[in-house]
Amino acid sequence: MTAPSSDRPQPAPPGKPLNATVVACPPSGIRRFFDIAEQMDNVISLGVGEPDYATPWRIRESAIWSLERGYTTYTSNAGLPGLRERICAHLHRLYGVTYRPESQCLITVGVSEGLDLALRVLLNPGDEVLIPEPCYVSYEPCVRFAGGLPVPIATSAQDGFRLHAASIASAVTPRTKALLLGSPANPTGAVQSRSDLEALAALARKHDFFLLSDEIYDRLTYGRPHTCLGSIAPERTVVLNGFSKSYAMTGWRIGYACAPEPIISLMTRVHQYTMLCASHVAQLAAIEALDHAERDVEEMVADYDRRRRLFVTGLNRIGLTCSDPGGAFYAFPSVRRCGMSSEEFAERLLMEERVAVIPGGAFGPSGEGHVRCCYATALSLLEQALERMERFVCRYAVDKANGEQDAVVEPLAASAGRRQDR
Repeated sequence: MTAPSSDRPQPAPPGKPLNATVVACPPSGIRRFFDIAEQMDNVISLGVGEPDYATPWRIRESAIWSLERGYTTYTSNAGLPGLRERICAHLHRLYGVTYRPESQCLITVGVSEGLDLALRVLLNPGDEVLIPEPCYVSYEPCVRFAGGLPVPIATSAQDGFRLHAASIASAVTPRTKALLLGSPANPTGAVQSRSDLEALAALARKHDFFLLSDEIYDRLTYGRPHTCLGSIAPERTVVLNGFSKSYAMTGWRIGYACAPEPIISLMTRVHQYTMLCASHVAQLAAIEALDHAERDVEEMVADYDRRRRLFVTGLNRIGLTCSDPGGAFYAFPSVRRCGMSSEEFAERLLMEERVAVIPGGAFGPSGEGHVRCCYATALSLLEQALERMERFVCRYAVDKANGEQDAVVEPLAASAGRRQDR
């Protein structure tokens, strides 16, 4: 499979060496498969994690109104006061956590900038950051870019990728500065329980480290309540969130961070030199989202849940074991039955059946043997993807007892008549 030009080794420029940390950082495993799939015909992409919905019309209309009236200037570095007030009220209403909008909330250019700012503010060179994995592909590189040392901590599909305080405790050293986690999680969809998060908070207090909580999927949970980590340990938690996933606003690049005042103050200091402010129009659109788009969020979440149940049931039926993801919009099935690495499985599935998934190894060693499938796509496409994946599994499934390939999976077409209308 031909790699995109960005993945190929580039000739070194003349002069002194470039930044060694950046040079050593591999390209994103997510974008690699997305770029390849874009060059192919008839591909069903379950790769890039973004809603298939357009931003709700009321939000787009608000942005158009703002443009027509000339709201195209800078805002304050911290963001529009009205947006910060609404975010703090929103978090208090949902999770009972209290932040002061004037000093404990910063509007960022997506959660990605918020993470970068928080790491730059918290870390000194050589500080360690504990990262349960499989995890979002940006976590480890961002820690390294900020001068820190990522310390991966394995989790397992056997218990739904639960975070165990004992595993975290065994990795703590005098150089531990922070724990970085996402819940609901990308790529697994795991939602951590309040009791497990309370145990992590107690550990953080005992060993005096910070908690970085990526909560961008907080509204996308299915029968399991989300716990805002800031409601448990507000004195040492940086809550990172935004509008991309819940409001289908990925391209608007609007996020926020809430944390103790000394941390937000320094994050704002870096932000004012490197980014200055988030887009004025995007901030006004975010105000509209918080004021009037709650029903849109509820409808999208209900639809994702329908897709989740159909797709996860289908994966298990065709022989790709998948635990029930409690949040986000990802399934993370095991592909070990096919006797391939996750990279080989993803490559061959794309080339042979035109279905794009992301190899689990891109999210850390604990992800090997799995692939990430984003089910934020139309039900009809999910059903087609399952049919194509089933053909692939039938060709390559391995009987563990004797190492021979088997094809015992009943085709979807044969069982279609038994499925209820959706």
